[in-house]
Amino acid sequence: MKSTIRVLIVDDSPVYLEFLTHLLASDPRIEIAGAVRDGAAAFQAVADLRPDVITMDINLPGMNGYDVTRRIMESAPTPIVVVSAADDAGEVEMSFRAMESGAVAVVPKPRGGDSPDSAARSQELILTVKLMAEVKVVRRWARKSGSSAAATGPETAPGPRVTHQRPRLSDASAGCEAILIGASTGGPLPVRTILSALPSGFPAAVLVVQHIAVGFAAGFAEWLAGASRLPVRIAVDGELVVPGHVYIAPDHAHMGVREGPCIKIDNGDPENGLRPSVSHLFRSAARVYGKRAVGILLSGMGRDGAEELKGLRDLGAVTFAQDQQSCVVFGMPGEAVRLDGASYTMPPEAIAAAVVSLAAAGDPNRRTAS
Repeated sequence: MKSTIRVLIVDDSPVYLEFLTHLLASDPRIEIAGAVRDGAAAFQAVADLRPDVITMDINLPGMNGYDVTRRIMESAPTPIVVVSAADDAGEVEMSFRAMESGAVAVVPKPRGGDSPDSAARSQELILTVKLMAEVKVVRRWARKSGSSAAATGPETAPGPRVTHQRPRLSDASAGCEAILIGASTGGPLPVRTILSALPSGFPAAVLVVQHIAVGFAAGFAEWLAGASRLPVRIAVDGELVVPGHVYIAPDHAHMGVREGPCIKIDNGDPENGLRPSVSHLFRSAARVYGKRAVGILLSGMGRDGAEELKGLRDLGAVTFAQDQQSCVVFGMPGEAVRLDGASYTMPPEAIAAAVVSLAAAGDPNRRTAS
């Protein structure tokens, strides 16, 4: 653990720059390495100051936060925390684009004064900066003309990774009715990678719990929808779970499944300190679907969902954990691997291909047609 965390603050407002400087410096472990107001200055400051973490505004003069994030991750990889206005749809959309380019987290902008959520947001930013200082980020390859930021990859793997395990078609013998995905820090891009690979008419429902700052769930769903052939929406209590649809856990509430199958949303106590909790989804879905579910645990800190992934595997379900090489944080999937809860350990693109194959093999309509 770093004893002192050197932070570069990037924000176009001199008033807010001063506010963030004062806020972050109030923590004894944080040292302000620099504070700049535009993208070009931020890019140069990273080269000159070598900070441990960068807090990044999205709306910057000249080179915006998305572009400067991409350039930093191509030249001097550094953990970048996007500090965004959760109530501004344009900023939220651009924040997720920055995550495509390598930003590791997005948090809502703390508000000064007597705002009721000021203290909570301030502490969330401080905690996120401290946690991200421990994350090992990787270089992003410069995009070729016409390619998307999502196509960039880590420094150690300029081409697709090769998995050493291939799911057996017999794994699909019980059918595949629900794909359950849990993710936290570093998870948004792997979630998007998997969803973007699912074809129209996919024969299973997809339920996703992504730990994300309050206020960003709707923007997350819209960002995913832009890359998916399937309809993506925030889950609503009591709605039927329909094959070929993607359901995202709402802000600050657990998403589960009950007989029907139907979505069940509740505001029960946090699990593993979290709400929504991956553990809650996996456990409830295990009761409804049993071995007809597929469980996936992606990048994230902590252990949320790990024991429950093992529970799914014990029921006969196929389970996946994201591999360490491709994870921003190997906490949650690593714990699942330690518990022998993962049938297979793979990078996201391989998980996606395996899920498509399993679902197709287990689809009774496809079997009949063939």
